Amino acid sequence: MIRFENVSLRYDNNTDVLQDINFELKPGSFHFLTGSSGAGKTSLLKLIFLAGKPSGGKVFLFNQDSASLPRAALPEIRRRIGVVFQEFRLLDHLTLYENVSLPLRVCNIKETQYRSNILELMNWVGLGDRVNAFPTTLSGGEQQRAAIARAVVGRPNVIIADEPTGNVDTEIGMRLMRLFAELNKQGTTIIIATHDKQLWEGSPYPRLHLEQGSLVSTYGDY
Repeated sequence: MIRFENVSLRYDNNTDVLQDINFELKPGSFHFLTGSSGAGKTSLLKLIFLAGKPSGGKVFLFNQDSASLPRAALPEIRRRIGVVFQEFRLLDHLTLYENVSLPLRVCNIKETQYRSNILELMNWVGLGDRVNAFPTTLSGGEQQRAAIARAVVGRPNVIIADEPTGNVDTEIGMRLMRLFAELNKQGTTIIIATHDKQLWEGSPYPRLHLEQGSLVSTYGDY
């Protein structure tokens, strides 16, 4: 489903961010992407959700070379990928309920078909009492949970999360990890970038480890 072949990424200042990355992730797998700050985790995730193109090598998404996809095909591919950003990217003029339901609304799905599911999901992430709140009134942790709910609400094929538990306490963090695990059991491919050792230590899921832009080791089957 996701394959990197000799992928490199260089920014305009000629700084190499990723070098010679090779891996393949099977559909329905769950992986942690680890490494210290600046190791290249976020840059690698951006290539997966089509926020950039590699400087060298190829990135294959759903068996298609991402660099050769026609512009008209990009929206459909992106709808198959749920993204949890570090900076949340909630829309301040929309309520929490409206933010979470946005991926469904843009697909012209009627509210009667998703309202109960969204309310259940918001209860699951601990925001059942904040459905009518606006993002500016929420804490960073609450905004993070809302961003996660928005990413998973459409049941995408792939969910990638960049430090998804970085702004929540341990209890909520574990609840969110259980949500990711449940989605994975239903067939969703999960990729979580984190530097939090507590998340992956002792986990049954394999891990890809980056150091200074290079994939230096893998742990577990992938």
